[in-house]
Amino acid sequence: MAFAASLAQLQAEASCPICLDYLRDPVTIACGHNFCPSCIHQRWEDMTEIVQQSPTSGSQRKMQEEMPLCGKHREVLIRFCEKSLELLCPQCMGSLDPPDQPLVPIEEAAASQRGVLKRCMGVITEYLKNSVKVYEYQGANILAVKRKMNKWRNKLDYECNDLKYSLEIEYNEFDNDLLVEENNVEEKLIENGRQISYHMFRLSNRLSEIEEKCLQTDEDLLTGIESIHNSYEHRESPDIFSYKLEKEIFTLPPHYLGLHKMINTFQADLTLDPETAHPDLLISRNGKQATYWIPDGILNPQALSSYPAVLSSEGFDAGRHFWVVTIGVAGECSLGVCKESFPINTLISPSTSNGCWTHTFGPFSIPKEIGVFLDYELGEVSFYNLKTCSLLYGITATFRGKLMPYFSIVSSESLTTSIIRV
Repeated sequence: MAFAASLAQLQAEASCPICLDYLRDPVTIACGHNFCPSCIHQRWEDMTEIVQQSPTSGSQRKMQEEMPLCGKHREVLIRFCEKSLELLCPQCMGSLDPPDQPLVPIEEAAASQRGVLKRCMGVITEYLKNSVKVYEYQGANILAVKRKMNKWRNKLDYECNDLKYSLEIEYNEFDNDLLVEENNVEEKLIENGRQISYHMFRLSNRLSEIEEKCLQTDEDLLTGIESIHNSYEHRESPDIFSYKLEKEIFTLPPHYLGLHKMINTFQADLTLDPETAHPDLLISRNGKQATYWIPDGILNPQALSSYPAVLSSEGFDAGRHFWVVTIGVAGECSLGVCKESFPINTLISPSTSNGCWTHTFGPFSIPKEIGVFLDYELGEVSFYNLKTCSLLYGITATFRGKLMPYFSIVSSESLTTSIIRV
């Protein structure tokens, strides 16, 4: 009896409850019952037809109408493909190629994509902030260009002041060149600013679109999400225009340029030798400045019997050399070169006959900056007013032996003489 009961139970389990025949390719549903695939498929189709033909309430019909449908199959969208970034209906899911693409429920996909969009908002916000900074920076560059151009224009005015009549035509050309360069750079900066402004406008619109998207329902948010991703991934920022102005875009007359070229080519970095300095001359620690100073009006006995002078630590026995002397206040001074053996700070008067080639300046017409040029082989010592770029005086001689740059303050007043490198 027990065997017969077990056999009967086994036959029941191996039979399809719908066709009552033995199971063919059996499938098990969630409740644990077994069916033939064709039987259960047919039964579901019959039920679907019955449901479709049965009348629905107004609320149910409205809900069905509001649910998004597949544009291709007109069926309810039930899954989201994370690979193709689109909503799918059952028929779309059945035609996937490959069929194992990642599909997730709409609620889960919406939550995930909303997080992605919020991160995108953060990144775009940073891009927008950076664009604002660059825009403001380019605006500051325009002002910087104007300030630099004004500085150069003021420098041009100053240098051309003493050459006004002979340089009037050249000055107008220089000023026009500055204006053209200024306008050219300003136009480029303004145009670049427009591009950055338009880029900021696009970023702001994109940010607004994403903000509105995030507020939509899950289905609306996921609908068209691919286009937002594509526009975000293919964003391009405008190139930043970087300007570089020439140091000087104007030229000056040949004698002016010749002097500056001579200074730059033959400049000599001199230091004063305190061992050769007169007692009334104070030499700075760096050897660049000599000050004539009498404490409390007490004259040094040696000052009454000599010329307060000092020599440079450097000497020359060949070549061309240029150095600059800056005069601090009004007074007299003598500049030039002398033989290494010339006895300075004595009663012997400096002259060409005893090996000292100098020129005295002042007391009231002394330039603030005097350039001294030595051409040893040519036998010339020349003195220049650096403010007007003009020749003041020249000495011609035949040099032998080592020559030392010579500085003498011929005045009873305090006077500062600074030797500077040009």
